[in-house]
Amino acid sequence: MYIYPKEYDVIVIGAGHAGCEAALAASRMGCETLIITMNLDSIALMSCNPAIGGIAKGHLVREIDALGGEMAKCIDKTGIQFRVLNTSKGPAVQAYRAQADKQLYRLEMKSTLEKEERLNIKQGIVERILVENGEAVGVETNTEISYKSKAVILTTGTFLKGLIHIGLINFSAGRAGEFPSEKLSDNLRELGFEMGRLKTGTPPRLDAKTIDFSRLIEQRGDAEPRPFSYSTEKITQKQIPCYLTYTNEETHKIIKENMDRSPLYCGAIKGVGPRYCPSIEDKVKRFPEKDRHQVFLEPEGYDTKEYYANGVSTSLPIDVQVKFLRTIKGLENVEIMRPGYAIEYDFVPPAQLLPTLETKLIKNLYHAGQINGTSGYEEAAAQGLTAGINASLSTQGKEPLIINRSEAYIGVLIDDLVTKGTQEPYRMFTSRAEYRLILRQDNADLRLRERGYKAGLVKEEEFVKFVEKRDGIKSEIDRLGKTVLKPSEDVNDKLKEVGTNTINEPLTLLELLRRPEIKYDDLLKLQPSVFSLQPYGVREQVEIQVKYEGYINRELLNIERFKRLEEKGIPQEVNFKNIPGLSNEAKEKLSKVRPISIGQASRISGVTPSAISILMIYLEQLKRNKLKTQSLKVF
Repeated sequence: MYIYPKEYDVIVIGAGHAGCEAALAASRMGCETLIITMNLDSIALMSCNPAIGGIAKGHLVREIDALGGEMAKCIDKTGIQFRVLNTSKGPAVQAYRAQADKQLYRLEMKSTLEKEERLNIKQGIVERILVENGEAVGVETNTEISYKSKAVILTTGTFLKGLIHIGLINFSAGRAGEFPSEKLSDNLRELGFEMGRLKTGTPPRLDAKTIDFSRLIEQRGDAEPRPFSYSTEKITQKQIPCYLTYTNEETHKIIKENMDRSPLYCGAIKGVGPRYCPSIEDKVKRFPEKDRHQVFLEPEGYDTKEYYANGVSTSLPIDVQVKFLRTIKGLENVEIMRPGYAIEYDFVPPAQLLPTLETKLIKNLYHAGQINGTSGYEEAAAQGLTAGINASLSTQGKEPLIINRSEAYIGVLIDDLVTKGTQEPYRMFTSRAEYRLILRQDNADLRLRERGYKAGLVKEEEFVKFVEKRDGIKSEIDRLGKTVLKPSEDVNDKLKEVGTNTINEPLTLLELLRRPEIKYDDLLKLQPSVFSLQPYGVREQVEIQVKYEGYINRELLNIERFKRLEEKGIPQEVNFKNIPGLSNEAKEKLSKVRPISIGQASRISGVTPSAISILMIYLEQLKRNKLKTQSLKVF
């Protein structure tokens, strides 16, 4: 065994979206960091859909950026189509989405990692976590190299005992064309971790030369693309369209006739698949009343003919894939460049983690991404960033960063995982957040930028720019409240011009902006010289904060109540099995999760409100007994 001469602060295993964010965060926070990946050419590879963002996922990307992560910057440089989703709805559910050039995204992120001073990148297959006295102290590779460190972050994606299925054929792989990680999964079991099995899938990639685009519905991006990152001034690269088509009854007939050859329905796949991103055979089976399903054809880049067939994820045999695809309008002569497939893989149920993403079993060992049972690049990146920050803070002897549910979707994601666990691939939705009116994608910087700056991830110039924006919002709202419109013929003519009622008595601009039909930009016609000076970020925030002030204030009151429960900590030495009055189920669930607060305990499935009351009384008694003991000692 060769012991590598350099000792690291943090070692990251895996260089997918979680691994990249974890390694960048650790190195930027001053830690000597090593990232080990099976293939240097697969860093930040988009294994599935070459896109970033979407409903709730876009919120996560904006939060990653606000904290100082890299994903938003990378997609801004490599996106080939940008869209804001749900523009007809309220700001809480609007979200950014961008199609990426798959290879440019990978190369851009790889280049970013390579330029980072304190970050070393090595190709290798990690087979063991080195543990001493219950603490992770390094890793060991298949080439018998031992790397020592103060903390280890596992971001293994779908590689733990990965098994690919295409029809009734299956073979071991981490993803198509890459080795699986066999021994590391065994090592985690040996260390005492409970393991589970999940499944995900991907659609076929199609040859654009064999697609009749004239028969498809063109889907263009926004005329003025909005960047994901708060640091990006403007998207300047060329935008290209996607295309829409539909399956039909003939498509569904072929799929139904071949269900016996689907590994999903013949028992070959044991892992649990994603409920919210089902395969086409799953859709046909579960929704027999639907005579068609959408298929989005999305380009994988500027200089490739590969198109991603979003909507027809499948593990059916290749001959069946060809047959059903050729029943779809525009795909009558299509050729498959890469077949769709399903992949099963091991994961570590996340109730075995602390809210920092450190494992409860082994100190200084962190898990992030699909190893925790999540799906999606954005969920993985958010966890990677959190793990990287907390591993760094731990090695530096500092307090951890815990983002709660009322602060960010990142907080919702991690709290759901460590408190409730998951039995299927977890995907973020806006409906999972209780305070989504506050947790909008437009205000992620106002919520999290300062925390990213204090952690050392947000650069000084970026933070100064943010402070200017934050101060500008406040001063503009104050100005609107003090600026009075007096009724006059000229003023009322302008009000009619913007489509609102005239006034008979003085009215502040703030009151005018509260009218549903009035937009901030409408105020330009009343005071063009003043309003034209405000940058877009300030204008956007002023309008939202003024229009939704009542709702936001109510939500803030709810958050204050939430925080009071979160602040009621539970000492880690408490033995829940010894608390009288708790049901056996409550004792079992509390002992397994070991919540750090009353708030977290209240969100555990099976822990009832009456159990929370008993727990609070017990903790109060503990507190009194402790104070009594201390007073006796003083006496």
